[in-house]
Amino acid sequence: MADNEKTAVAIDSMGPLAIAGVEPYQEQPGEEYMNEKQKEHFRKILTAWRDQLRSEVDRTVDHMKSEAANFPDPLDRATQEEEFALELRARDRERKLIKKIDKTLTKLDNDDYGYCDHCGSEIGIKRLEARPTADLCVDCKALAEIKEKQLEG
Repeated sequence: MADNEKTAVAIDSMGPLAIAGVEPYQEQPGEEYMNEKQKEHFRKILTAWRDQLRSEVDRTVDHMKSEAANFPDPLDRATQEEEFALELRARDRERKLIKKIDKTLTKLDNDDYGYCDHCGSEIGIKRLEARPTADLCVDCKALAEIKEKQLEG
């Protein structure tokens, strides 16, 4: 495994808090939900996460440019093309995640962050730290997953 692949795997296994280099938020008794301190905490997490994803995109482009070769052996060429296809699929997922992070940052700027899109209740600090782009509370998300399973089955 190449060094840049090891770095990518290590970063992928890190959570958003670790990527941002922040500790879990410690709520104070009587503290208002989604106050400026909390918003800044999540802005730091979301921005660091987005920046890390963007650097992965750049790293992939550089990797593909430097590793691209016209192998005479069809098997070598096929292997390289498959590796590139896998990388591009991963980057496409990350591109969608970057869009979702940007949407979440807009919600943060508009004071809509941290509240369920369906019922309007607080999503909660711990859930948002685990999944900073969450837009449903735990209950609404669970109901959505149940409905999804019913539609599939």
